[in-house]
Amino acid sequence: MEELIQLGFFAGLLMLGYFWGSVNERRHYHSIRRREKKYQSVPAVSFKSVPANIEVKTSKLVIGSTVISIDYFKRFMAVLYNLVGGRLKPYESLLDRARREAILRMKQSSPKAQLIINVRVETASISKSSRKGTVGSIEVLAYGTAINYK
Repeated sequence: MEELIQLGFFAGLLMLGYFWGSVNERRHYHSIRRREKKYQSVPAVSFKSVPANIEVKTSKLVIGSTVISIDYFKRFMAVLYNLVGGRLKPYESLLDRARREAILRMKQSSPKAQLIINVRVETASISKSSRKGTVGSIEVLAYGTAINYK
């Protein structure tokens, strides 16, 4: 009987994780799309230097950072994918959301910039578990040089 209760508790946590994780992910993607439209006029490019035909008036370092956690259901699904191999689809949306959010925050830190050059994106895993190879959440840092030109 106790095993059935534990199994039911585990299944309940999975379902709760799936429900709330899906709701939060949809909300976050909606917010990202809305803000990407707002900041689409600020190009963020990986050029190492300013194009020759542009005379720079001002420049400054801009940074955007975010930490996003994976929900319980996706963590469970990733464990199953690890057993059989292949793409870890649960982590792909986590990384996509984190990267897009970090770039948006970088753009928001300098809303009057005409161009952001030399954009770099770095990702780090923040593990919540003592088990090796598990990901609890990730941090993504986006940085570049915001410029205004004449």
